[in-house]
Amino acid sequence: MKLSKFKYKLPEELIALHPAPNRDESRLMVVHKDTGKIEHKIFKDIIDYFNEKDVLIFNNTKVFPARLYGNKEKTGAEIEVFLLRELNKEQRLWDVLVDPARKIRIGNKLYFGENDTLVAEVIDNTTSRGRTLRFLFDGSYEEFKKTLYSLGETPLPKFINRKVEPEDRERYQTIFARHEGAVAAPTAGMHFSRELLKRFEIKGIDFSYITLHVGLGSFRSVDVEDLTKHKMDSEQIIIPEESARIINRAKDQRRRICAVGTTVMRTIESSVSTNGHVNPFEGWTNKFIFPPYEFSVADAMVSNFHLPYSTLLMMVAAFGGYDLIMKAYKTAVKEKYRFGTYGDAMLII
Repeated sequence: MKLSKFKYKLPEELIALHPAPNRDESRLMVVHKDTGKIEHKIFKDIIDYFNEKDVLIFNNTKVFPARLYGNKEKTGAEIEVFLLRELNKEQRLWDVLVDPARKIRIGNKLYFGENDTLVAEVIDNTTSRGRTLRFLFDGSYEEFKKTLYSLGETPLPKFINRKVEPEDRERYQTIFARHEGAVAAPTAGMHFSRELLKRFEIKGIDFSYITLHVGLGSFRSVDVEDLTKHKMDSEQIIIPEESARIINRAKDQRRRICAVGTTVMRTIESSVSTNGHVNPFEGWTNKFIFPPYEFSVADAMVSNFHLPYSTLLMMVAAFGGYDLIMKAYKTAVKEKYRFGTYGDAMLII
């Protein structure tokens, strides 16, 4: 499978810059794998496709305000720092990306906030763009974290080309976000409202929660034509025992199992036994799924409409079938569906 097969023409105006007014009222395209039929619905209609004892698997990671703006010592040059992950709690060490990278060297000090509320020192160059920062802060860890996050901004993807607004802090997050550690939201889950989850519960549908702390790897561009040569960044995943039990029970009872989003699909496919059962797991995954691929666990999937050439589109095409998904995307462009993080959704069954 080649990179060039995931090109399609996406008019810029179809990239959603804002979320739908209500989470569960974005549009929903339903794609039937067996017949190739495509239906056009509203997201809350998704409940009609599930029955008692079916399972929805959600990613309960929580996005933190990962984007900081600061200045370099002496020159005062503006710098953007993107927090990737905390490396050492006691020493306040963080793995970060900096932009522009070429001007930042080991030993440089960076200042953040009015009156230089926070100072960081560059202590390592890990990649051309990556750095390790040590934040210099005298207070407790809780005070440090509070200060850091008060200066941070919701890390909307760059293709949402506008200023971050107050509503983004709530809307660029699922309502079931629990475990902090993601720098990007698991977007398929953002369509679920409290009311819709309640309706699912009343109908007797079970929920299983896993965690994948979304890194920037999902957005990293693929720059090799031969997809087997692309390496995904590792991301931390947790599958609790109870969550695995709920999924495996549904599997044994031949119930519908729906992965809500590509992050969920990658997590469950990273820890699966030969008989299609999910194993409890805590660790890292760099699994890259693209066509052709045999899925072991889920037989349904919710996903947003992803950008051309993205690894997310590749996974969706692997699940729904390349020809059918590319046809569905063509239909979505024609019908003016909204694309990207804040866009509309697709259910593949």
